[in-house]
Amino acid sequence: MEGLKVLVIGSGGREHALVWKIAQSKLVSKVYAAPGNPGIAKLAECFEIKADDIEGLAGLAGMVDADLVVVGPEVPLALGITDRLAKDGRKVFGPCKECARLESSKAFSKQVMIEAGVPTGKASIFENAAEAMRALDKAEGPLVVKLDGLAAGKGVVVAETPEEASLALSRLEIMQPGGRIILEERLEGVETSLLCLCDGIRALPLMPAKDYKRALDGDKGHNTGGMGSVAPSPFVSMGQAEELAELTVVPVLKKLAEKGLHYRGVLYAGLMLTQEGPKVLEYNCRFGDPETQAVLPLMEDDLVEIMLEACEGRMERESIRFKDGASVCVVMASKGYPEMYDKGFKIELPKDDEIEEGVVIFHAGTMQDCLYRLATSGGRVLAISALGKDVNEATGKAYRIADRVQCANLFTRSDIGSGRKK
Repeated sequence: MEGLKVLVIGSGGREHALVWKIAQSKLVSKVYAAPGNPGIAKLAECFEIKADDIEGLAGLAGMVDADLVVVGPEVPLALGITDRLAKDGRKVFGPCKECARLESSKAFSKQVMIEAGVPTGKASIFENAAEAMRALDKAEGPLVVKLDGLAAGKGVVVAETPEEASLALSRLEIMQPGGRIILEERLEGVETSLLCLCDGIRALPLMPAKDYKRALDGDKGHNTGGMGSVAPSPFVSMGQAEELAELTVVPVLKKLAEKGLHYRGVLYAGLMLTQEGPKVLEYNCRFGDPETQAVLPLMEDDLVEIMLEACEGRMERESIRFKDGASVCVVMASKGYPEMYDKGFKIELPKDDEIEEGVVIFHAGTMQDCLYRLATSGGRVLAISALGKDVNEATGKAYRIADRVQCANLFTRSDIGSGRKK
């Protein structure tokens, strides 16, 4: 099958990486994106339709006659974009609304984990913050307080004391009044991400990557969406990833299939490698960001080919092939992120002939200003991804290009990979 038209939904760095990889497929003749960003616009035809406009996206998919729709962010999945497009007979790489509850409802996710026998932390589910508050008197040790629904990464708080947990509950109640709450034991160990491409029954892991969540060097500062990533992970090999997929992803696929639900898309397991073994912290129903920007440049196989196999429930390959070497992604963020930050700062990127081989600049929070200049429009603005024979070489390339980006309001961590050389 050749000459495919692919529509990618989303506008961030993850979606730019997906478009970049999809555009390389021998099967694809045209890529569209909605709403896209200035970087994506160099590879795909973009349409100003927001990712949460389900009917608008369905209309666009029909207008361009998309053979495959790839959903980047979690919100359209939670709103049922896959179900809506399936009514029109379109192939969608992304789970249905009910399956997407693995991310959109932490209570549902925890219940499925328990039913499937997946190792996870002990937890109690409460109908509202007031119920959870009363339970704090009996709580022992540090707790993780979670809001049941989607909260743009702000719905999970690690509380060291009951007082901190009480404050977290008050804040979450303001964020989503009356929302269900999960109180969970805090797990200790090494945190890692496992992303698998799933066809409803089988799960093929992508190369594991290490993510840097905190805003500042040394894992200090606020939690963010991710300030950088490194692949392969120093903690999990591909062989171990396959074992973890069998332990933490395949049982969930089987349990959902028993309910008549076929999960087709990416299932992202956030894991804690504890002394008692790996345990699932949570599931996400989309590609990780910025892990995707590190992993896809290393991927040898045709991503579109695998996505089609997944959509049609016929993934028969044993594994996904990746290049030798390493990939490092350094995120450039607006000063003040992840809290308050200003937008509209002009960005000047290095010229093409100044960019070293194996380096890609993925756009995340960029826009064209009123003078059609590239400018900042979000918290995470750019992701500089670089390949090298090892982490040291890849890190050096990424930081050298980051240092050539001219913008008055960007910062990076200096310790991604092996760190910026002083």
